Amino acid sequence: MAFPERFSNLPDYAFPRLRKLLDAHAPGGEPIAMSIGEPKHPMPDFVAGILADNINGFGVYPPNDGTPGLLDAISGWIRRRYGVDISENRLMALNGTREGLFNAALALAPEVKGGKRPVMLMPNPFYQVYAVAALAAGAEPVYVPATAATGYLPDYAALPVEVLDRAVVAWICSPANPQGAVAPRDYLADLLDLAEKHDFRVFADECYSEIWREAPPPGLLDVAGLKGADPEKYAVFHSLSKRSNMPGLRSGFVATGPESMIRIRRLRSFAGAPLPLPLQLVAEACWRDEAHVAASLALYQNKYRMAAEVFSGQQGFRLPDGGMFLWLPVPETVGDGEAATLKLWQKTGVRVLPGAYLSRELGAENPGRDYIRVALVAPEEETQSGLIKLRDCLFG
Repeated sequence: MAFPERFSNLPDYAFPRLRKLLDAHAPGGEPIAMSIGEPKHPMPDFVAGILADNINGFGVYPPNDGTPGLLDAISGWIRRRYGVDISENRLMALNGTREGLFNAALALAPEVKGGKRPVMLMPNPFYQVYAVAALAAGAEPVYVPATAATGYLPDYAALPVEVLDRAVVAWICSPANPQGAVAPRDYLADLLDLAEKHDFRVFADECYSEIWREAPPPGLLDVAGLKGADPEKYAVFHSLSKRSNMPGLRSGFVATGPESMIRIRRLRSFAGAPLPLPLQLVAEACWRDEAHVAASLALYQNKYRMAAEVFSGQQGFRLPDGGMFLWLPVPETVGDGEAATLKLWQKTGVRVLPGAYLSRELGAENPGRDYIRVALVAPEEETQSGLIKLRDCLFG
């Protein structure tokens, strides 16, 4: 039986690769999970009551695009957060943003551009769904380095004109996963101009937007609104997984132009999985409440300060501008990120992720090879213990 060739060169997903690397070895101490971005802060205290009061809602098919109340709550949050009005015909609730990131590529990317196979531009390293979405849509992924030399953001404008002219989507994640870089307003405005010039869409993955160190990150909706940009030229994705510490809720949203939304909703009606009604009611309450978000942000900001103290004076260490990860360069004496991850597990029980698992090789270069990603998601005491063990093991 034949299989599709377009997925044949995909490496294993990051976490199965991590299990293959580590699970044959005993941990060198009580395990501390710092590999996956799964928030461990408290979820909002109103969640259980809403579920209990609406348990019968699991007995009905849920609204496919989101209840009127949920879409109103999302629209209200966008207005408060970014100062722009997004009508409900430009919004759709998602069953987790990964669903939206993947399906928007299928719904909006043409199969051919200018008589040639299209390309989708993405930062390198990157969230792995971007590449799979490109391949599923029949596009060629183009991996653009997002390293210290470019401020950990992809320099799309530096690509050859012939590549830009074939582009149908450019992905941007801000704050970036894994490096924590925040795209400034000028960067986002220039990216929108580049999209207009070369006729492609910008897909902005902003699921870490409410986790920041010094100032709330600007959003593409804000910048696009001020520029008067064509809403059909971009799609913006947000999530409650990080904002509200509810990765298991599987709830987010996409905002785009009305014509693009018609296409996304049409695909969802055939192939999507809408959020169950009781969970939509939980999501509505989450988007309307800011107190739990502020409490969680304070915990992350304490962890930033904790990391700064633990790694004070350490060469190559930098605090992220936002997000929940440290992107740590590995000392040459240890080897690469994979060697560091294995050593750390065997010596201390701290579990991190090799940076190469989030990147693609360009020639012989992998921009994540000499890094590890460290998730600051555990309770503060556990996080501090993990960071100290990591420092003493790899940098001591």
